[in-house]
Amino acid sequence: MEKQKLSVKSGIADYIEWLAQYGASADDGVTRLLYTKEWMDAQLALKREMSSFGLETRFDDVGNVFGRLSGTQSPDEVIVTGSHIDTVISGGKYDGAYGVLAAMLAIKQLKETYGAPKKTLEAVSLCEEEGSRFPMTYWGSGNMTGVFSLQDGVEPKDETGVSLQSAMYECGFGKGVYQAPYRTDISAFVELHIEQGQTLEMSGRDLGIVTSIAGQRRYLVTLEGECNHAGTTSMKWRKDPLAASSHIIHELLLRSEEQPDELRLTCGKITAEPNVANVIPGRVQFSIDIRHQHEHVLEQFHEDMAALINGICHQKGIRAVIDEYMRIEPVPMDERLKAAALETAAENGIRCEEMVSGAGHDAQMIGRRHPACMLFVPSRGGISHSSKEYTSARQLEIGVRTLTDLLYKLAY
Repeated sequence: MEKQKLSVKSGIADYIEWLAQYGASADDGVTRLLYTKEWMDAQLALKREMSSFGLETRFDDVGNVFGRLSGTQSPDEVIVTGSHIDTVISGGKYDGAYGVLAAMLAIKQLKETYGAPKKTLEAVSLCEEEGSRFPMTYWGSGNMTGVFSLQDGVEPKDETGVSLQSAMYECGFGKGVYQAPYRTDISAFVELHIEQGQTLEMSGRDLGIVTSIAGQRRYLVTLEGECNHAGTTSMKWRKDPLAASSHIIHELLLRSEEQPDELRLTCGKITAEPNVANVIPGRVQFSIDIRHQHEHVLEQFHEDMAALINGICHQKGIRAVIDEYMRIEPVPMDERLKAAALETAAENGIRCEEMVSGAGHDAQMIGRRHPACMLFVPSRGGISHSSKEYTSARQLEIGVRTLTDLLYKLAY
């Protein structure tokens, strides 16, 4: 089908404001947690809007919302685009929501301009990605790919003691009323998202083409020493786990800077017991988060880190326990889709940058099983998970235009 000129603006900025009313908070942020009233209202509103665009809409059995434009030649080859609808507590208007709305608007514009595609196009508003209400992330895409099943909702509970399964049932999902979430028909997944970092802003580029999504490992390190008097215990005889923690964290940060392709390390949480000014702590716990695009780099750093922690603790008479409680492998984006995205950007004269995503995304979960591609637009100041999250209307439109043209390449 011959390509025609698309309309210049999609109205994405207005749609961002429209969706933000569902879960709006006093600080101009948004709180939209899985299976709450705000979440349900937003999903129903999106479903209605997709229907008004002429798309065939449905829920699946975990609450993902789909808007389908069926293909005429290969309807069983489904190109899915979208992101997640949930937010962190007092989060921004753009994270996740932008990709959902852009997907709907892109398919709407393609339908109005070209009619039915050869392959099926589907916009998705994924029910959950953030893990903000329950200690479970990627509930939407995880169920679509078979990484999770409905039974995995039995144990996780929110801070009030409500289980994920109970909350799901309360909204009418998980009972077999809707189609099972597991999918085998996805031929491509494209996720448009705000960058949530400063790379694009600092480089002056309007679009990022993601090459891979970094793997993550998280640890809880517990150091046990000897609680004692701050004034009477000689520095020579102390078994101070807080001093050992400081030494360990400092050394780890230095070593992270020596790794290839920028390994990112964060120690974001630390507690000391008894946490009293005139008492040497007896027990310290701190978190370690490491991220990199190559699994072998993460594995080598893991081994070096364990040796460093155990070595320092042995010298200081401290007992160390290292608990790795999360491991997500890096996921490269599909080369064919990435090449198509780069070609699309070049055709539109958009200056883009190939980049690694340090944050996790639904494209990482779906990309394990199906070809996936991810596009970024700049985040002002690199700020995200905050009411100050912002991307200009011009840059939002560049993202939508690129997504629309990329979907045209893939489906028409």
